[in-house]
Amino acid sequence: MPFPEGFLWGAATSSYQIEGATMADGRGATIWDIFCDIPGKVANGDNGDVACDHYHRYPEDIAMMAGMGLQAYRFSIAWSRIFPQGTGQVESRGLDFYDRLVDTLLRHNIQPMATLYHWDLPQALQERGGWENRDIVQAFTDYADTVSARLGDRVKMFATHNEPWCIAFLSNFLGQHAPGKHDLKAAIQVAHHVLLSHGTALEALRRNVPDGQHGIVLNFTPVYAVSDAPADRDAAYRVDGFNNRWFADPLFKGCYPQDMVDFYGEHMCQISDQDLAIISRPIDFLGVNFYTRQLVGAGDGFFGEHYHDSGNPRTDIGWEVYPPALYDLLMRLTNDYQVPAIYITENGAAYSHEPEADGIVYDTERIDYLRAHLEACHKAAEDGAPLKGYFQWSLMDNFEWAYGYDQRFGMVHVDYKTQKRTIKNSGHWYSQVVRANSISPGDTSPGLIPPGRERPG
Repeated sequence: MPFPEGFLWGAATSSYQIEGATMADGRGATIWDIFCDIPGKVANGDNGDVACDHYHRYPEDIAMMAGMGLQAYRFSIAWSRIFPQGTGQVESRGLDFYDRLVDTLLRHNIQPMATLYHWDLPQALQERGGWENRDIVQAFTDYADTVSARLGDRVKMFATHNEPWCIAFLSNFLGQHAPGKHDLKAAIQVAHHVLLSHGTALEALRRNVPDGQHGIVLNFTPVYAVSDAPADRDAAYRVDGFNNRWFADPLFKGCYPQDMVDFYGEHMCQISDQDLAIISRPIDFLGVNFYTRQLVGAGDGFFGEHYHDSGNPRTDIGWEVYPPALYDLLMRLTNDYQVPAIYITENGAAYSHEPEADGIVYDTERIDYLRAHLEACHKAAEDGAPLKGYFQWSLMDNFEWAYGYDQRFGMVHVDYKTQKRTIKNSGHWYSQVVRANSISPGDTSPGLIPPGRERPG
């Protein structure tokens, strides 16, 4: 199963999840530093103070990436390292760190993709209303301008935001992420300001990096009705509006889905005249984050829904494994939204395998997950989806937000006490895929175990 020539293979991380060094070089506090200090919000009381210590260990981590044959690396920039107070004085030491990171990547022939915002909002901005305050649109645009002016001579791929759904609804309606609010009206306002800031930041990115590719990363959770009964289909359509259409429609169609506007009613946000024209400015690529789907029928949930268990396998985090949904999603984006180019910017699975007595991490379930989803990608590309690359989530085990360090998504195992990195079998398998630009269906074994070593019985 060969992929198209020039297909870009990489791995992804984010700043708060791996960098650590939260007090280093003038970095300002973020909403996640504060959230982690609230009892009961994060598993085990974990935080990102040390995480993977990537801030200090990035040279060895990048050398490891190069050894795995990775062609690209998607990372995020910590806003509070650049503007500790969110606006105002620039912290040059923060920019210097990302300078060093980018230069080291390029020395190893690894293409950088920078995400400007991956949830770690400066706390100083949150205290001024955060994403609910329309002033943040200009603050984010100034931040995007500053970063792209410094790095844009070398970084040619920028994503404005990672997963606006999580920034808005998971964090401000469901309350599971920082700042932990339960306010639907606030969440809808946050979603609008995030999308608006994406549109205004595009102008700065294109001015500073005219030869670059600029886009946004959305997380999609495809929704399937449990039956063809009208009530089940209606419930699934509303959940799809909540999960997916609320963000894809304004970006690509210049409007919010009317059925959801009607559903939200008095909770709807304030929208100025030119907002949707700014939000729907053309992008060069869409980043797609995909992990699982939802199976929905009519019920007594907020959207008139009830969630069903299909009986399919689940990862350690509890998410159903259903690769056909990735194919369906890619074709939907191609046919319904005419997306110009798509990169899978996150796809992966949480399995908590530890090194065995021989030092090897035998994470066969992750290999099975990746292979099946890459098969879905291959089929979609053959059927006309403009799929240009794939970034596995994640390069290494890390701080998994409200799950703390309980869930491990990495191709590289991290011993958090010693910071030792161990490439898992999935990492060796993925390395082979990258080098071959191809996958072999059902093949999970060749080359994964060093010669002369067998798995202990």
